[in-house]
Amino acid sequence: MKIEIDVPKVLYDEAKSLAQAQRMSVREVFASALSDHLLSWRRLNNRAARGSRDAFLRVLDSVPDIEPEEYDRLDTPRKPPE
Repeated sequence: MKIEIDVPKVLYDEAKSLAQAQRMSVREVFASALSDHLLSWRRLNNRAARGSRDAFLRVLDSVPDIEPEEYDRLDTPRKPPE
């Protein structure tokens, strides 16, 4: 099957460099990347299907309702304690 897609030049250039380094075609690089991405989505969907909202909420209920340490806040630079 043949399809055409538009990709940003920077992405194409990176794929081209990778293809040359791996001695493969740009087409093979894109096909491999797409295959890997689809496999990742399939795995994620399978994991999601095994999950349960009730189980998730039970786990959240076990987390203490406290403020995070200063170094662990999202609004400050991450620097663990010494």
